[in-house]
Amino acid sequence: MSPKNSDISVMPRERIQSSNLDKSTPPGQAYVDTFPIYDITPNLPLFDSTKWRFRVWGAVENPVEWAWDELMQLSVIEVVADFHCVTKWSKKALVWEGVPTREIVELVHPEPDVVQVMAHCSEGYTTNVPLEYLLMEDSLLAFSLNGEPLTPEHGAPLRLLVPQLYAWKSAKYLQGLEFQAEWEPGFWERRGYHLIGDPWEEQRYWEPVDRVRQWWRKIRVTKVERADKGK
Repeated sequence: MSPKNSDISVMPRERIQSSNLDKSTPPGQAYVDTFPIYDITPNLPLFDSTKWRFRVWGAVENPVEWAWDELMQLSVIEVVADFHCVTKWSKKALVWEGVPTREIVELVHPEPDVVQVMAHCSEGYTTNVPLEYLLMEDSLLAFSLNGEPLTPEHGAPLRLLVPQLYAWKSAKYLQGLEFQAEWEPGFWERRGYHLIGDPWEEQRYWEPVDRVRQWWRKIRVTKVERADKGK
């Protein structure tokens, strides 16, 4: 079951153009008119807004848990972004609506040694996302696609959206984020997919963790350290 239109505010939103719109087409990708659907189970999760909960926990100072109505009270923006699947198809300029993930990061205050966040989903799927990407302005907890609430096939009621990474990182049926201080693989990462998943680097498949750590040191920015600021 998808959220009803009445469950989601229709007030005008700030709209952000993802920086991935300005990048060249990632190597090996082709834009398509269809929208292929992938799941790890044929039994899609059912949504009951009275029972649904979203948790954020792990290596954070302020773990939280929200009901659906409480999550909808957080700030919401629109993001226009391309969408790149690791199986080499892409969608052009999709319009997503949701809560900025960097607001979640700021609310829970990660410990200084956090390197990644594990997304946990209601059907059992998991995927790891480097903390860096959840601080980007175009990453969302998304509940709407192209002006309509997400359908079950697209991850209703909530999915992670990380436009700067391959789409398997944009986990459907999202129910929690676990902040972690070690590199840990999720569902597809344990089966040979890359711990990072940058389309422009063609990070499709597994690399040794030492190389992932080298990448992290190269791209990490000062603002990630805000958790221990002033301590």
